This record gives sequence, structure tokens and C-alpha cells, in this order.
Amino acid sequence: MPYFCDNYPILKREEIAKDIYSYVISCPEAAAVSKAGQFVHIRAEGYTLRRPISICEIDKENGTVRIVFEVRGGGTDRLSQLRVGDKMDIILPLGNGFTVKEIPEGKNVVVVGGGIGVPPMCGVSAQYKNVKAIIGFRSKDKVILEEDLKRIGAEVTVCTDDGSYGESGVVTVPLEKELEKGNTAMIFACGPTPMLKAVIECAKRYNIPCEVSLEQRMACGVGACVGCACNINRDGKNLVLRVCKDGPVFKAEEVVL
Repeated sequence: MPYFCDNYPILKREEIAKDIYSYVISCPEAAAVSKAGQFVHIRAEGYTLRRPISICEIDKENGTVRIVFEVRGGGTDRLSQLRVGDKMDIILPLGNGFTVKEIPEGKNVVVVGGGIGVPPMCGVSAQYKNVKAIIGFRSKDKVILEEDLKRIGAEVTVCTDDGSYGESGVVTVPLEKELEKGNTAMIFACGPTPMLKAVIECAKRYNIPCEVSLEQRMACGVGACVGCACNINRDGKNLVLRVCKDGPVFKAEEVVL
């Protein structure tokens, strides 16, 4: 798949929670070929390494891509200072996205996101009907994209670790309840490693196909440096693959966490 590198104009900027920012970028040629689950690689002025950020939403008709990220250091802080009308130096779309296929009549898809792993769940939710979204956060002040997922058409359950909003506890509790109904055809997930481990175990227990998007520190973003290596067991073979090039989306049963 082709990818593009250019300085793309920012059309919209919003702080959607404390230190969490949403940007809509005009990039028609890249939006036309982007897929849910892929990511962008952004250069922050004054920093050598680019910052990988998941694609949140793709609007092919209007030629835009939306990204959502949390300020976690100097690079992302510099990116958060960009305003509407400024340009972002971006390489996109990178990596392999989620599988989009028809599901049987009467079945649903479950998407599970944790923290800043929630944004790519918007993109994949837009590809399906009958979506159940289960999203988890540390506390109420960190909750993001609940209304966006509802706008897309998903039925949303929010969990918080401290019980300050939605259901108290971890995402696997409502996930188990949903899987027990027997209507789930596919699970998609992105979030912290402990959450992914728990989701993968649920998928195995109920024998439901599952794809997970791995979060990993990256340098080049295009597979050259092998800095984002991960362990994958495929066809009985233990492999070391690159999250940026071979992922970030993998079949759950292949992932060694």
C-alpha cells in the first residue's frame, strides 16, 4: 500500500480531555487509501524521532483524517501546541489495519479500548453495523470519545477503574457478559498490555475471532530499524516481527504478551 509524506493543514483542533487532543487534518490522497487500525507518524519540531499516533477516524468524502493523542512528553507537547491553519509533517497511512468482513445476520462486533487505545476503535466501528463498544479509563476526567462512538452507531459501555463514571472496574466484566449472550462474531481491541491479555483470554475461552492493535515505541515507523519488535507465534513458529510494518494489528491467537 502506498504512503505519503507531506506537510498537511490542520482543519480542527480540540482538547477533548485534560492533555488529550483531537486534530482533523486535510490529506485527501492519504485519506483515500487509509484503513481503520493504521497509524500516522508525525514530526515534532525540535525532535529527531517522529511520534506514532493511531488513526481515529477517516473521512474519505472530505479527504480528512482525525487523530487523538495524549501529551506524554516533550514531543507530543510540541504537537499539541499546533493550531488550526498550521501544518503537520506527517507520514501516512502506515501499518496494517483491522480486518473488515461481512458478519452473519443477527451477530454483532465488539470493540474494546483502554485509555488512549480507544481512538482506533472509532475507525473500525464505522465499518460495521451492530457494534458494542466497551471502553475503559482510570477515572471520569480521562473518558474520551464516548459520544463519538455513539454518533458512529455503537452501543457504548464505559468503565472506570475508580468507579467515578459508568461501570466500576475493568472492561472484561462487561465483555464477559456480552460474550455470554452468544451473539458476537468478532472482537477488536487496543489498549494497555494487561487489558489486551485479558481480552485475548476471553476471546479464547468463548472461541471468538479477535484482532488486537499493539502499542509499542517506534523509531522509523516503516520497518527499517526493527526498534518495535514483538513476539508472534504463527503456524507453530516463534517469530520476531515489527509492530510498525507487520502490525500494529495482529490476530489475537498469534500474540505473545
